[in-house]
Amino acid sequence: MIHDRSERPQPVPLQSGLDAIVRSLKADAATVRTVFSGWDEAVGPVIAAHARPVKLDGPVLLVEVDEPGWATQLKYLQSDVLQRLRQFGGGPIERLEVRVAGAAHQRKRPVRGRRPS
Repeated sequence: MIHDRSERPQPVPLQSGLDAIVRSLKADAATVRTVFSGWDEAVGPVIAAHARPVKLDGPVLLVEVDEPGWATQLKYLQSDVLQRLRQFGGGPIERLEVRVAGAAHQRKRPVRGRRPS
């Protein structure tokens, strides 16, 4: 069966698609750009080496860290990180939600010990 060219969807400019994605994030484009493109510069190389933003849902930024210790550290530094993001144009982010990368998939099975004799 031969399809008529007029039935094919017409190309849409990339900017239109990106605008729709940004609107779905419930944030303005400047905030999204700052958080995801400027993360390393905003938080500094030490934090950036262990943490990365993964989702922006309105005023909540989900950040994924590589180790549980960094989750604790980032929670402790939350107000400083939020202030730095705002200084770089990060908009109205009110809190961080921190998770350890792969933690949901790394559930350890209980260690079976020997029964006492």
